[in-house]
Parts: sequence; C-alpha cells; structure tokens
Amino acid sequence: MNISYKWLKEYVDFSLTPQEVADALTSTGLEVGSLEEVQSVKGGLKGLYVGKVLTCEIHPNSDHLHVTTVDLGKGEPQQIVCGAPNVAAGQKVIVADLGCILYEGDNEFTIKKSKLRGVDSFGMICAEDEIGVGTDHAGIIVLPQDAIVGTPAAEYYHLESDWLIEIDITANRSDALSHYGVARDLYAWLKQNGYQTSLHRPSCDDFKVDNESLPVTVEIENEEACGRYACLSITDCEVKESPQWLKDRLSVVGLRPINNIVDITNYIMMAYGQPMHCFDADMVKGHKIVVRTQPEGTRFVTLDGEEHELGEHDLSICNAEEPMCIAGIFGGKGSGTYETTRNVILESAYFHPTWIRKSARRHGLSTDSSFRFERGIDPNGVVYALKQAAILCGQLAGGKVSMKVNDVYPRPVEPARVRLDYDYCDVLIGKEIGHDTIKNIAENLEMKVLAEDKQGLDLEIPTYRVDVRRPCDVVEDILRIYGYNNVEIPMQLKSSLTVQGEEDMQYHLQNLIGEQLVGCGFNEIMNNSLTKVSYYESTALNHYPWEKSVRVMNPLSADLGMMRQTLLFGGLESILRNVNRKNANLKFFEVGNCYQFSPEKHDVENPAKAYSEDYRLGLWVTGKRVQGSWTHPDEASSFYELKAYVENILARVGLVPNMAVQEKSDNNIYAKGLTVKNRGGKIIAQMGILSRKILKMFGLDNEVYYAEIDWTQLMRSVRKNKLEYTEISKYPAVSRDLALLLDSGVEFAQIEQIARQTEKKFLKKVELFDVYQGKNLPEGKKSYAVNFILQDDSKTLNDKAIDAIMQKLIKNLTTQLNAELR
Repeated sequence: MNISYKWLKEYVDFSLTPQEVADALTSTGLEVGSLEEVQSVKGGLKGLYVGKVLTCEIHPNSDHLHVTTVDLGKGEPQQIVCGAPNVAAGQKVIVADLGCILYEGDNEFTIKKSKLRGVDSFGMICAEDEIGVGTDHAGIIVLPQDAIVGTPAAEYYHLESDWLIEIDITANRSDALSHYGVARDLYAWLKQNGYQTSLHRPSCDDFKVDNESLPVTVEIENEEACGRYACLSITDCEVKESPQWLKDRLSVVGLRPINNIVDITNYIMMAYGQPMHCFDADMVKGHKIVVRTQPEGTRFVTLDGEEHELGEHDLSICNAEEPMCIAGIFGGKGSGTYETTRNVILESAYFHPTWIRKSARRHGLSTDSSFRFERGIDPNGVVYALKQAAILCGQLAGGKVSMKVNDVYPRPVEPARVRLDYDYCDVLIGKEIGHDTIKNIAENLEMKVLAEDKQGLDLEIPTYRVDVRRPCDVVEDILRIYGYNNVEIPMQLKSSLTVQGEEDMQYHLQNLIGEQLVGCGFNEIMNNSLTKVSYYESTALNHYPWEKSVRVMNPLSADLGMMRQTLLFGGLESILRNVNRKNANLKFFEVGNCYQFSPEKHDVENPAKAYSEDYRLGLWVTGKRVQGSWTHPDEASSFYELKAYVENILARVGLVPNMAVQEKSDNNIYAKGLTVKNRGGKIIAQMGILSRKILKMFGLDNEVYYAEIDWTQLMRSVRKNKLEYTEISKYPAVSRDLALLLDSGVEFAQIEQIARQTEKKFLKKVELFDVYQGKNLPEGKKSYAVNFILQDDSKTLNDKAIDAIMQKLIKNLTTQLNAELR
C-alpha cells in the first residue's frame, strides 16, 4: 500500500519528519517497507529548462524537420533539430539538455549529442507527454512569453517533492488500505505519545440534490453476496482532464490519471478505502441496476477487451437487460466513462469478501478494488464515500446530483461488542499499563465505551475493523499503540521442568530413521497434503476408497481438492519430475500425515469424530541399484532391496521378527506385495511392486517399488518395549535345512509365519536360500530350500529336542500348506 506523506497530513495534524512517521507506523504494526522521496512527475523534470527559439529553418535533407537555435540562458545558443510541426522562431519552449533522462513508462533514455539527417543536434524540444506533464503529443509545449529563459522546468511548473511511504499491509488490516485508515492509527499513536493532534476528514455538508431528473432503481437479488448497494446519478458532467492537484495525488501513489470522473473514484478509494465504479448513465438500459449472478457460460467482455465466461458463482452488476461489470472486480466494455459521456451513475457498495475473492481467482483478475473487497471494507462507509465523490463531481466536472441517494441495505451490519477485562489485558500484555491507558487507547482507536466498571470495559467496535471480534483482538490493538518496545524484558526467568514423553521419543526415532535412510542413498522429499481428486475418484483403490476421502469444501482447484489418504501419489509426482529430467535412478522417502473419513463414525454433535489423521513413512525405489561402476555390473533395483530397507527400519525401532507377521497384501496398488502386521493384527507396513495401472497414470515405464509404514501404529507397537542386554549365548546354534515341494501360489511369508507359530522359544531365524521351479518338478509346483536356526540360551540342544521341533514343524507345513519333503 502506497501512502503519500503530504496526503496523510490532510487527515491528521503532525510535524513529524517522513522518517519519524515511518518509524511510528512500523511501531503500530503497519510495517513500512520503504521510504522514498518522489515527484508527481517521474524524474522530477531534472535537466529540463525554459528556452527561447532564436532561429528556425527547414532541414536541408528533410521536409518535416527543422533546424533551430535555442537560448537556454547558458551563453552560446544550442543547435537542436526538431520534428514538431508547430515549432517557430520566438517561441518559449521546454528543452531537454544534454544528459537529461526522459521516461516512457518503465523505459528511460538519455539525451545525447546526435546527428539527424546529417545535422548535429544538442538537445530536444519537448512535448507534454515526453516529460510527463500532460498527454498531448500534437506538438511541442509553447510557453507564455513572460516565461524566463533558463528557468528549470521543475521550478516553472512548481513541482514539489513528496515522500512515498510503502506499507506492507497484513491480510487482516483492510481498514488500513487507505490514507484515512493509516491516519487513524497514526492519530492514536500521536495521542498516546503526548503530541497535540487532531483527526479530521471532509464533511458532507456541501452535498445536495440539485434535481431528480435521472432516478435509478436498484434491486439486489443475491443479498448474501451484496450486503449493501448505493448509487447516485450525476448529469451534465464535462468529462475532461483532471486538475493538476488530483493528477499529482494519484501519480504519487502509482495510479495513472485517466479523466476527472474516473480519477475521482480512484481518489475516493485511496483516500477512504471505498472502491467505487462509474457508469455512463446512457449505457444503463432502463435506468435500472440489478445485482445478481449469471447463468453458467454467460460471455462477458471486460474493459481491457478480454472475454470471460460468467456463472452462478460470479456476482455481476446488470442493467435491465445485461451485465455491465463483474461486481467489485472489473468493469465491462462500453459501460465506463468517455469524453462523450455527459451523465454518469456512481456506484458505492459492500460485497462479501469470499464471493469477490473466488470470482477474482476464477477469472485470473486482480485489481485495486478486488484487493480491498476481498479483505473486507466498512459496510457503513458506503454512503459517505458516495457523497464525497458527488461533491467532487460537482466541483471538477460541473455535474448536478440528479437523484436522492438510492441506498439498498437489506441487513444492516451492527458494530461488534466486546467485553474487555483489565486483568485479562494485563496478563496478555505481560505488564500492568493502567486502566486509564487502556481506556484512552481504545477511545483513540474509535472504540466506543458503552459501559465501564472496576473490572473492565464494554466496547463497541467500529464496523471498519473487521478483524476485531474478541478480547484478545482488542488487547493486540491496545498493545501495538502502547508500543511493544515499552513492554520491558523481565529480569527474572521463569521455567518449569519437563520430562521426555512419547512425542519426543517418536521424534527421536524419526530422525534416526531419516539418517539411516540418507546413509542408504535415499533423498527426503516433502509433498503437499492437498492432492488431486482424480487420484481417488477414478482409480477404485480398495485400501483408499473414495468414500473415505477428506474433501476440501472450497478448493482452489481440482489439483488441491482433497486431503491425501496415502503418501504414494506425491512421491510418484516427484519421480515423474526427475525422470523427465533424465534422472531415473531414484530412492525417495517422505514422512507426513495422511487423512481419512469414516462414514460409520459420523456424529452430528461431534463432527470431528469421523476424521482421523495418521503419520506415515513412505519409501520409493526405482531405476538401477548400480549403474556405470567399473567394479560391478549394472544391476536393477528389486523388491527385495526395498524389503531389506523396511525390515532394517522395523528392527531399528525395536520391532523384532517375533513381534510381526508378514503375509500377502491385498492392496490393489500393488501388482505383488506384502503386508506386515503386529500381534494384534494391525497393519504396520505394506510394500510391493506398484501395479501397471498406477504407473500408467503417471506415464512411468520403469518398475517402482513402494513401501508405506504406518508410523503411528508402529510407535504404538513398540512403545512398551524395553531395551535389554544379554550375554552372547555360550551354547551353539543348530542349523537345519528343509527342501520343500510346494504349490506355486505359496509364498515364503506363509512358511515363516507357520514356523514362528510352531516354535516360539528356540527358533531364532528362518531364511529362504534357494527357489527352483521348472524341469523335473510336477506342474504347478515349486521347490523352496529353507534354513532354520535353533538355539537354547541355557543349554546345548540335543538331537532328540531338535528332531522333535523339526518333526512338529514338518507336520504343520504339511498340514497347512500341503508341503512335501524332497
């Protein structure tokens, strides 16, 4: 937000320097980003002087150029070649001397000695638009004869400098998006710090209705989107260039002057924070304004010539037949004011911030008006701004007010009321600042004291403070005016002892696992918890069904319309980005939250009950495990590589093999996969080879191996584990191998599960060391060679005990898996 130092002084009395004002505003929470001395004309007309044309002759090599000699009051006249048709000897003109910098928009160029058609030129005789004092380019500026030769142009035009204060406005401070809004805060600060000051703004006493020759009716069809709409008709206006003071005001804060009517509406917006729009009254068919939405697909062309499609979520201002502008955002083509306009209709309204924000984003439009409406303006300042604009139209355009103010305000907004207790204020600030100080600051911020007692104040908050609704909001306002720097740092340090809890341990383990994975060549990724709707809507995932998705009510786009149920898709997006950039050998991990909605738990009285949030750890492996090594042939990544990473993670956090069971996964994101469950049957981890259907969604050709660990469930499974140290057993371990003939559908995980259920005390390890399927085996069969390690920590196992365990194991494998010994 750009604030003019001189403009600010029109509303609040002070003698502070620009830097002191900037410091004061920053201390009140309106942080000043920059402070710059500026002129209403870019460059301050430096290097431009009043000159007199002594001679003017036709250029020998051109039929439209003239060779002149010009006196700049510096001694010898300068030869200047000029192309203006109106240049003549004896004229007083504005000349850009050598070295002068002229501006054209954001571009600049320096006047240098040059040759034009073979004739030297030592300067430039200027037109209005070339130096920024007007828009005329028909010819050079011809000054009155009493202009003194050699006078700097800045002095001739009485150009004064101003200071531009750039304020970084936070999203909640829409009340400070105007000069008067900033003046209110500065006034409160000045009063608090003992300065003599007053706050004032123009009255509306000069407003009067001249006639009622052009009445305009107003109808609001959508009262939710438009809370208030007021308008006035002004007749017999002369649309022309604005006076210099108005152009200077707008230019300093970065707005381009257009004509007096449009400039008045922009001036009101920058002065009081109320966006306005002006319509050519002759374009308002039926002299009727209807505020409504449009049928879906309605085509509409804005002032910049761009076509937009309006719909039921776009509020528009219409005449009796068609839309004239997108409410609060952009005017329509043909509905504005032009040189031929004589009668105008001024609009001043209050639109709901959410409607304006969504519509502006939908159409990719951002204007000064939408910026203010999106954040919330003062609904009770609408008519004041309208009357001020009408007064200026009479003064600057000769217009006559031709109707009474038509103010449609279906549901008036009442000021918020807040109870502020003194003790609460002192506790929140951390210092007792005194009851009188609290009351004075509140009143200086235009909060009305409705009642006062020993405990506190009952306050009425102005409607322009849309962000102040709670006692803590009032305390924040009081503190920023009192001064954060005035709250001393206490000399006493208060602390409390804390003990390490489960959250700390989980965080510690998370860091350990992260370091472990990085050491294995993984890179950590971070993806948005918001994800595409299409990932869940059309893929029919049995573990992540559409019905259990947490959908966003007001998504910015379909790409951010849902909370993720799994980390999978974010990682695949990262893999695709890398693969597209010729980086195909990847190992990623991510730790993040996943979300689910359980319809069966839905409770009207406790809506949050149906929603759950779990912490997950995801691992992605794709491409080649080894590539381009002179010591090792190229080797592709495999599922077993991923499985080893997962088992190492489980072991590192304390989940020993006998605490978990592996079984075939039924998750259809996998072509083949495993599920790891704890003793209670809860899923701890899933891993496998992603299905071609999932890979095809992302256009990936290489296999991707993915594992997802339910970190929340894993922590629950190991939280009661105690770390115990035991001596290495003095007694030897016994190794036994079995060659098993099995059905081809049997997996090793089933064998391991049966083995651990059969012998829980002495069985230490089960490993698969050979798989054979093919020649010399019956059809539909395969051979597994499995190694079993047995050990008793208290004695040496004898053959009888070993044989008993192995026989029991063989029996269970035969019974449950139809296994045969080879």
